[in-house]
Amino acid sequence: MKSASMPHALPPSLTALLLAVLLSVSPAALIAQTDTDPTTTQGQDAGAYLAARSAAIQNSFREGTYWFARALEADPTNLVLLEGAVLSFTGVGDFAKAADHAQTLTELGERTIGANIALLVRDVQAEDYDAILALPETRKIGNLLDDLVAAWAEFGKGRMSEAVAAFDALAATEGLKAFGLYHKALALAAVGDFEGADAILSGEAEGPLVVNRRGVIAHVQILSQLERYDDALALIERSFGADPEPELVALRAQLATRTPLPFDVVRSAKDGIAEVFFTVAVALNGEAEDGYTLIYARSALALAPDHSDSLLLTAGLLQQMGQYELAADTYALLPKDHPAFHAAEIGRAQSLTSLDRAEDAIGLLKALAQSHPDQLIVHVAYGDALRREERFTEAAAAYDVGAALVTQPELRHWGLFYSRGIAHERSGQWDKAEADFRKALELNPDQPQVLNYLGYSFVDRGENLDEALGMIERAVAARPDAGYIIDSLAWAYFRLGRYEDALPQMERASLLEPVDPVVTDHLGDVYWAVGRQLEARFQWRRALSFNPEEKDAVRIRRKLEIGLDAVLAEEGAPPLRAVTNGN
Repeated sequence: MKSASMPHALPPSLTALLLAVLLSVSPAALIAQTDTDPTTTQGQDAGAYLAARSAAIQNSFREGTYWFARALEADPTNLVLLEGAVLSFTGVGDFAKAADHAQTLTELGERTIGANIALLVRDVQAEDYDAILALPETRKIGNLLDDLVAAWAEFGKGRMSEAVAAFDALAATEGLKAFGLYHKALALAAVGDFEGADAILSGEAEGPLVVNRRGVIAHVQILSQLERYDDALALIERSFGADPEPELVALRAQLATRTPLPFDVVRSAKDGIAEVFFTVAVALNGEAEDGYTLIYARSALALAPDHSDSLLLTAGLLQQMGQYELAADTYALLPKDHPAFHAAEIGRAQSLTSLDRAEDAIGLLKALAQSHPDQLIVHVAYGDALRREERFTEAAAAYDVGAALVTQPELRHWGLFYSRGIAHERSGQWDKAEADFRKALELNPDQPQVLNYLGYSFVDRGENLDEALGMIERAVAARPDAGYIIDSLAWAYFRLGRYEDALPQMERASLLEPVDPVVTDHLGDVYWAVGRQLEARFQWRRALSFNPEEKDAVRIRRKLEIGLDAVLAEEGAPPLRAVTNGN
C-alpha cells in the first residue's frame, strides 16, 4: 500500500541543563491547587465554571477568557478561576488582563508561575526595573531566568558595570557559562562595545560558545559593525550553508555592498528580557508541555512585538495545540515586507486547512507563489495543498515551477520530485511519475517512502515485479513497523502468486493498520486466494465500514456479490493460481 504523506533549538546538553535549572521551581506551581467543587460553592456560576474548565482542558484560550471572566463575576476569589484566567489571557497574548488576575491571585497569597510571569511582563513593559530588582521570593520564577532578568534590569537602570557583573556571576556558575556569556555579549553590543561582544561570541575571550540561530545573526551584525564583512559572510555560510533562508539572503546581500548591518537583536533591556524568555521557550519546546512553553513564547512576543522568531514559535505552538484560528491570526501579524513573511503565510495556510478552509488556504498560497516566485518552499507548499485536495494536475504544475528553481538537485530536493511524482501518477501521467520517483531515488537511494510508492505502483500496474519486490523489501527493512509498507510487500507477493508468503505479511499489516480500508480489502483478497472464503468476505465487509474511496467500494461490493475470481475474469485479469487444501 503506497502512502504519501521553527527557530533552531539549543544543543541537547544546554537544553537539558536549562530545563533542570529553570524547573527548580516545580511545574506543579503553574496551576493553583484547590478542592473547589462547582456544585457546592455558594454563589458560584456552576455553568460558567464548568465551561471555563472545559475550555482550559481543550486549550481553548479565547473561549477561556470569556468563561473564566464570567465565572469570576460570581466567585472573584476562586484560585482555580483566577489562575485559569491568567493562563487564558496569556494564551491569547493579553498580558494586561492576565496581570490584573495575577495581581488578585498574588494578593490572596497564591504563588504560581503563570501569575508571576504575567506580573513580570507587566513590570518590564512599564520599564519598572526597580520593582524587578526588588522582587520578593514569592514572585520568583526560576533561578536562571530570574538571574538573567535581574542582570538586564541593571542594564535598564543604566548600571552597565552591575549588569556585566551579574552576567559574569551567572557565567561563573557551574553549567551556566554559556547563558551568562551570551547575554553579556548582547548587552555589550547593545551599548556599542562590538569588540567585546565579538570576543565572547567568537570564543576568543572565554572559549567556544554555542549559540542558536539568533545568536549567529547577532554575531553577523556585530562583525558588520566592525566592518569585517568577509568574516560575517563566512559565518553565514559556515552556519547555514550556501543556500540559506530569505532573511539570511537579505543580510548576505547587504554585507556584499560593504554596508554595516544595524545591531537590532537587542536594543534595550526590554529586548534583552524578551530574548531571555525566547531562549527559555526554545529550550522547553518539545521537552515540556506546549501550554507551558507557550507562556514563555508569548512573553517574549509581548515584550518585543517585532521578534519574528517568537511570533513563529508562538503560532507554531498554538497550531500544535489545535488552536488553529488563534494560530492563523498570530501568523498574520508578521508584516508583508518581513523576510520570513512567506514562512508565516505557509503556517497560516496550514492552520486554515485544519479549520476546513482548504480553498482559502489554496488561494493564500497561490497569491504567495505570485509574490514570492523565487522561493522553492512556497511552490512546494502550494503544490502540497493542491495535492491534498486531489487537484493533481494543478499540483504537478505548481511543483514544476518549484523544480525549475532547482538548477542542481541535491539530497534535500528528493521530496520535491517524490511529491511531483505522486501528482503525476494520480493525474494519469505515469511516464513522468516514474521519472520523478527514479530521480528522487537517485538523490536519496534508500528513502523508504519513495521505494514503497514506486514499488507498489509497479506491482499495481503488473510491471517490473522483481524490481518492485526488491524496492519494497528495502523499504520494509528501513521501516519494519510501517503497516502500509508491509501491505505493499504482501501485495507484491500476492501479485506474484506467492499467496503463502503474502498471508503472514498481510495479517501483520492488518494488525498495524487495523482500520485502513485498503489493507483490510487486501487481506480479504489474500484470504480468498488461499481458500479461506468466509474470512475473505468478513474482511471485505470490514473494509466497506472504513469508508474506502468510491471506486474501491464498488469493487469490494462486486467481490461480495460474485467472488474475487469472477471479478478478475470480468476485468480481464489473470486468474488466481490454484492452491491445495487452503495452503
